[in-house]
Amino acid sequence: MEALAERLSHLDPHVQGTIRVVAFYDTLMRRRVDLAALARASAGLAECIVGIRLHGTGRVIRAAPDGREAAEPPSPVCASCPVTLDEEEIGVVWLERPGPPGPLDDVLLDRLAIAVAAAAERYGLARTTMADPALVELAVSPGIDDPARARALRLLGFTAGTPVHVAAVRSQSPLAEVAARLSRARPVKAAVVAGTGVVLTASLDGARWPADVRAGIGRAGSPERSWCEARTALRFTTAHEPVVRYDGLGALALLAEIPEAAARDNADVTALARIAGTPQGLQTLEAYCATGSVRRAAELLHLHHSSVARRLERIGKALGTDVTSPTGSTRAHIALTAWRLLNDLAEE
Repeated sequence: MEALAERLSHLDPHVQGTIRVVAFYDTLMRRRVDLAALARASAGLAECIVGIRLHGTGRVIRAAPDGREAAEPPSPVCASCPVTLDEEEIGVVWLERPGPPGPLDDVLLDRLAIAVAAAAERYGLARTTMADPALVELAVSPGIDDPARARALRLLGFTAGTPVHVAAVRSQSPLAEVAARLSRARPVKAAVVAGTGVVLTASLDGARWPADVRAGIGRAGSPERSWCEARTALRFTTAHEPVVRYDGLGALALLAEIPEAAARDNADVTALARIAGTPQGLQTLEAYCATGSVRRAAELLHLHHSSVARRLERIGKALGTDVTSPTGSTRAHIALTAWRLLNDLAEE
């Protein structure tokens, strides 16, 4: 390495320093140093204060060039770099020095971030959210023997006997970001299985869902049962109700068990399929079913209540019932739910 650096330095003065920085961190990683030692060594190399923070633990290490803990308050950060593991950001490293970054600061921070990720993984400090999809699939799939499932859950960080919530997620946001918001309790593990996000957690208290998420949540307990329930609940999600808990569906969950052919042959579902060709009609019926009131549906749609009433009257004629009556409202709600379930099957 030194001989190569010497030869390349004649071509580019920056190269020798770069290779020496890389070799420096390669040596530290071979020696399996911990985070504190990484911070001290990096501060000596950079000749300024170096900081390391892991998001999962909240631990912050700041080392001065003399090897001691850096004094407070922190100096201005001149450069920083995220620490990633398995494509998930688990922390950040930075340099504190006055003035602009040095010529090798980017290289130093890049190699330090790699070394921190390796040390965090080695010493069990990296509380990553994303998990091996094969392990997650083993944990939630039916037909897996108990020892194999228990081993998968143990490797994912769940202790024996821990009730596990499973959520089925569709989102434009990164799954790691969605999963990390669901629970403050650990572990929270996630992976994409057969095109659907799977999130396993021991607790969903205080879950904060991004705006673009559709999610179904199974009951805590057996992961394979909870996953089945979560996928069913996901099918019931709508723009008005993007997150659905299986235990909140009650008897509505039975609609998911109706054979597809039987649902398609139903007269109300067939009529609703025709109404779906006119977005205003379907949107109006969805708002009415969500609110149970013509006036509240009008507020939701930003329309006058008389306009909503006229639309519902036309929908009622197509269905052959008054959708604002108790029986007609029930029929419309069931037909709308069955139609959504059929369309969800078509999208899978």
